Amino acid sequence: MKKVVLSVLALIIFISAYSQKDKRLKGIENELNAVLEVTKAPGFAVAVVEGDKVIYAKGFGFRDYENKIPVDANTLFAIGSSTKAFTSAILGKLREDDKLSFNDNPREYIPELKFYNDDLNNNVIIKDLMRHSTGLPRHDGSWYFFQTHDKDSLLQRIAYQEPFTGIRQQWYYNNFMFLAQGIIAEKITGKSWEDNIREHFLIPLGMERSNVTIAEMKSATNAALGYELSSNDEIKKMDYYDIAGMSPAGSINSSVNDMTKWLITWINNGKYGEEQIIPEPYVREAMSSQMVINAALPDEELPDMHFANYGYGWMLQSYRGHYRVEHGGNIDGFSASVAFFPTDKLGIVVLTNQNGSAVTGLVRNTIADRMLEGEKTDWVQRYADGVAKAKEAEKEVKSDTDEAKVKNTRLSHVNMDYTGSYTNKGYGTFEVTMRNDSLFSKSPKSDIYLHHYHYDTFEMITYRDHKPDTLEYGEGLKIKFITNTAGDISDAALQIEPTLDAINFKRTPNSLDIDVKTLNSYTGEYELSGTTIKVYVKNENTLYLFVPGQPEYELIPTKKHLFSFKTLEGFKVEFVEEDGAIVAAKAIQPNGTFVAKRKTE
Repeated sequence: MKKVVLSVLALIIFISAYSQKDKRLKGIENELNAVLEVTKAPGFAVAVVEGDKVIYAKGFGFRDYENKIPVDANTLFAIGSSTKAFTSAILGKLREDDKLSFNDNPREYIPELKFYNDDLNNNVIIKDLMRHSTGLPRHDGSWYFFQTHDKDSLLQRIAYQEPFTGIRQQWYYNNFMFLAQGIIAEKITGKSWEDNIREHFLIPLGMERSNVTIAEMKSATNAALGYELSSNDEIKKMDYYDIAGMSPAGSINSSVNDMTKWLITWINNGKYGEEQIIPEPYVREAMSSQMVINAALPDEELPDMHFANYGYGWMLQSYRGHYRVEHGGNIDGFSASVAFFPTDKLGIVVLTNQNGSAVTGLVRNTIADRMLEGEKTDWVQRYADGVAKAKEAEKEVKSDTDEAKVKNTRLSHVNMDYTGSYTNKGYGTFEVTMRNDSLFSKSPKSDIYLHHYHYDTFEMITYRDHKPDTLEYGEGLKIKFITNTAGDISDAALQIEPTLDAINFKRTPNSLDIDVKTLNSYTGEYELSGTTIKVYVKNENTLYLFVPGQPEYELIPTKKHLFSFKTLEGFKVEFVEEDGAIVAAKAIQPNGTFVAKRKTE
């Protein structure tokens, strides 16, 4: 144990000494501390590699902001989508072993994978999953708001997720397609994605502190806590987010010291030391243009920063005329940037415990300017100017939002009528419940307060510690409730995927618990226009209704004497009580209400 401590200490001393000798990084701490200050970030860590050497690694700020515990080069951070290059590289290794071709249909390896239509089912190839070219939008709400550790359950949702364009027509980021890559590797190897990552990369590269689950992150020493910057510039702690079954898209946790080994591997054509970790042909293909992201034309201010393409798990850009391969990462409380310049043999990794942070880009660019010894930009001042302009723009946006709101409108129903379960097969199920006189939606992360906006539209506002978490209304996602022809709330529509129309969630009313004795009080025969309708109990506690020539209908109790049909939207039956006895049943249908009298024996 003493030997290990001494060797780690020697490594830290070596890194520190090396950085002091490199004139390009002289005084860099002043600039990096300025980044920490202007972004109001709790902390970050950065490491720089050149060739096969680590020339700089250092932490800034705090991994635990409340207790002022500092960040160092071994502090663990969630790297989010910087995980993607690891996932695709597994397929690169499997291709090298002739286990698959990137031109194969992914359904050859995952027969249960189904897409929205036959065009996708028949024509998507594995390469489309790797370069974001399926034509599917992100549908991130499906995995982010409806967590599950079951990868197969997540995979089944893809069948119900609508594309927005044709295959290979447009690049569009999609986490589900990296889930599919992880599952392809699982099917071929017979091992979990998590074990594949450990076996193929973490162990052979000696990334001893890195892990692949939030459970491991929570139990690790020297792990950063995540934070966000509130609208009033307050640094607020965020809970760890468990990516769960979506792990192949972004669940690795690592330190900058560990990530230098990953960068050295890519800079050296897939080789680390004497071992070929990633096949060289795959490395060259993965960091070459596979899909155009957008035009990314140069502008007058930064004419040597242009083009934006995608490889396999890597974004490709020109930075001051130097070819840059990079991928960011964002997940609750953390941001990351892993970048390398293959022709310059330069790599930079930045990890921060700030949500949606500018730190990663500012630090990466500041160091790149020093290392490439070309033109320099005051990135901190540029960022500060941008923030000031953004705040002015926010005022105008808020004004537009206020104008969109129709004032003095009322709900079409009483609050209780909006409660129930809301389901979309491509996403999942959420509950709307009553608490005192307010409506809430249950989220895996927290309760969501539904604040009336106008008509049957509500704002969804995160609710923590018994108060709304956002300072002003109008900042959150909106939910619109829809009424069917029978006058019932039948659906909820959420504009949760920007490229598509609102996603509809079908409502199932909350059912009441009714004892068997009460259920039996409704049983019997009811006559309607010469037709005998039978009502009976099955399975001890479920009421059914049967009309000759039709299937039997399961009835769900929603109010006293009132039942909804489980399989027919807008159809209800209300039993009529007189003098303590059930005497009739009202069949409430979209085309009217019909009364069936109960037969007496």
